[in-house]
Amino acid sequence: MWKIFRFMRRRDRGYVILCLLLVAGQVWVDLTMPDFMSDITRLIVTPGSAMSAIWTAGAKMLGCALGSALLSVVVGYFAAKLASNFSYTIREHVFHQVTDYGAEEIKKFSTASLITRTTNDITQIQMFVAMGLQVMIKAPIMAVWAVLKIVGKNWQLSLVTAGAVIIIMSVILVLMRLVLPKFRIVQKQIDDVNRVTRENLTGLRIVRAFNAESFQEAKFEEANQNLMATQLYTSRHLAVLMPVISLVMSGLSLAIYWLGAAMVNGIPISSLTAIGDRVQLFSEVVVFSSYAVYVIMSFMMLVMIFMMLPRAQVSAARIEEVLGAGIRVREGKGAEGTEKGSLSFSHVSFRYADASEDCLQDISFDVRPGETVAIIGATGSGKSTLVSLAARLFDPISGRILLDGKPITDYTFGQLYEKIGFIAQKAVLFSGSVEENLTFGDAGHSVSEEDWKKALWIAGAADFVEKLPGEEGARIAQGGTNLSGGQKQRLAMARAIARKPEILIFDDSFSALDYRTDKEVRSRLSSDLKGVTCLIVAQRIGTIRHADRIIVLDEGRTVGIGTHEELMKHCEVYREIAVSQLSQSELEAG
Repeated sequence: MWKIFRFMRRRDRGYVILCLLLVAGQVWVDLTMPDFMSDITRLIVTPGSAMSAIWTAGAKMLGCALGSALLSVVVGYFAAKLASNFSYTIREHVFHQVTDYGAEEIKKFSTASLITRTTNDITQIQMFVAMGLQVMIKAPIMAVWAVLKIVGKNWQLSLVTAGAVIIIMSVILVLMRLVLPKFRIVQKQIDDVNRVTRENLTGLRIVRAFNAESFQEAKFEEANQNLMATQLYTSRHLAVLMPVISLVMSGLSLAIYWLGAAMVNGIPISSLTAIGDRVQLFSEVVVFSSYAVYVIMSFMMLVMIFMMLPRAQVSAARIEEVLGAGIRVREGKGAEGTEKGSLSFSHVSFRYADASEDCLQDISFDVRPGETVAIIGATGSGKSTLVSLAARLFDPISGRILLDGKPITDYTFGQLYEKIGFIAQKAVLFSGSVEENLTFGDAGHSVSEEDWKKALWIAGAADFVEKLPGEEGARIAQGGTNLSGGQKQRLAMARAIARKPEILIFDDSFSALDYRTDKEVRSRLSSDLKGVTCLIVAQRIGTIRHADRIIVLDEGRTVGIGTHEELMKHCEVYREIAVSQLSQSELEAG
């Protein structure tokens, strides 16, 4: 767990030292009060004591109490400030780490788990730091200081106090052994609740369309019941702690006073000296009782930490997994291409981390500047994986990819994505206005109003944007849920086009468009974006038949490269796709 504290900033470490000093001062003030109580007790039972002396001792004791309260408030303030700063720092590191993740790392943790780790797990750490800094520092200092105050004063009373401490420690150790494994399960079950809730919200239309409300409710009920059962188990076991400690504390006070009374009663009243011994012993018993209570209070405070520590340990381990995860796709140191808009695959193979065989095998082809190259094939043939490699969402396990004549791994991510405009298969929009989505990110240059308005026209989105309330200032909901699939896809295309990249990659982006819009967009791309290289993944022959070259994939292998006419003559796989989609007249027209 303590590895995570390496991210604490230097200023926050100063707060830790300050809190340590303040807590030490608070403990010193607290443990000074029993001495004044002893003085007051002795003065009260001693004949002829001046009332002013009693008032003076009482005033000092009251001053210590007020000083302790003030120090406690100050420590609480700095502890809360430190906890907030630390959670901010950790959340920042986790967010930046996840932002650097590739698709492979995201898949490893799952979105639901990453959300829980960024929110709930960090909150557990924050609560532990806020409480722990006050209690974890104070408890051992108070326990050791109180023991030093009473050690050697009376072996009988010391033995009783030691017995009480042993009982409390035994109960704590047994309970921690029982509940610690369950805390690990709790965080995973929170992931499950988060996952089911997120699935239900994301797929709400599908759930209703298939009358699956009861099915989803049953899934949530199961996840919720599992979480509740585990939390009840831990809560019931930890609920034993406070009653046990209260019982031990009360029993310890009773035992100290009972033994003290027996020892005081054992001193015979035969002289003034004996009376003085009785008074002295009685005051020592009172002070011993106070210090013994402080010892038990120290363990009570530690119990609070022990109740939070297991869950904080699990949360810290989960956060450390995110921060310590290896990232496969690392940016290069920077490169300058010798060409503009070229792409080359040389004997490229790729396999997903959890797969038993390659999904792409020995892929080789070249895309020349300004050329339009299409990729087609059956579902699962590796089309999207191929263009993901071109956009460097993954790295191949063998072979190499050249961009503008340089290895793609040499470019920084900033350089790479200034050159590449990527339109994903599933359009993703962000909450904000249309304009904010079109100018999203850093294109290496400012995206002017002229640029994004032209991009809207090329992508066939200008007509429907003009009809929106507020036009380009219209608000888009998170994920673009207030737009249709085709509208989202056209805005995603316009966003990529507005960046003026050298290479545009369309990952089956035309599938959400009707045939008329598809044809218009492709016509504008060829006429208004001359010199821009296009790499198009498509399912429809009509979308790609006029491409400069078409690459046909089958089960991860290249089975044909050429124009539509060439592939119709020489590639059986392509011909089967064409026959299944085109009419006889279209086939004869070529």
